[in-house]
Amino acid sequence: MSKLANMVTPVTGGSRGIGAAIAKGLAAEGASVVITYAEDAAAASAVVKAIELAGGKAVAIRADAVKVEAVKGAVEKAVAALGRLDVLVNNAGTAILKPFEETTLEEMDHVLNINVRGVFVTTQAGLKHMNDGGRIINIGSGVGERAQARGLLPYSATKGAAKMFTQALSREVGGRGITVNNVRPGPTDTDLNPASGDRAVRQKAITALNRFGPR
Repeated sequence: MSKLANMVTPVTGGSRGIGAAIAKGLAAEGASVVITYAEDAAAASAVVKAIELAGGKAVAIRADAVKVEAVKGAVEKAVAALGRLDVLVNNAGTAILKPFEETTLEEMDHVLNINVRGVFVTTQAGLKHMNDGGRIINIGSGVGERAQARGLLPYSATKGAAKMFTQALSREVGGRGITVNNVRPGPTDTDLNPASGDRAVRQKAITALNRFGPR
């Protein structure tokens, strides 16, 4: 029997990049996966189709991480469709690449709303349905642990917040046997941050193996 057989695992921002890879990996281990996406229905559908062609089960639900009611509704729809919630992966995130002094308050709010408030809302909604012994996984970033480049202040600050959110939440839900972990990848080859992009050389230089991680 697969490791995650009969488990239901929502993955926010699962239509592309790291989120899509996570969704496919969970499905390969037997989980029924629910992916959320903000706008690109075609990309979300492609992930669902890939999972189904491999013999897995997946559902896509549109839910922009900045819209509180949409996020709450996505969790409710996931439970209604699949009957339970065992593992929650908070992956949806965004970044604005520009010098701090040029960053607007509106841009900072946007990054905060997705990377911090979105995680807060999704997790709070998910915990109402999560079985004891469940798992919460928050996808952070290496720059939330250590500032490594200029132009990433809002992103770094919010990923640092996600790290502490994870630690604090683990203290609150540990009594139910629920674990909370923060995965902090380094540079990863995605459509938003390709290994062939303009910033790739500088990013690879800070890694031990001088390369991007694969999706």
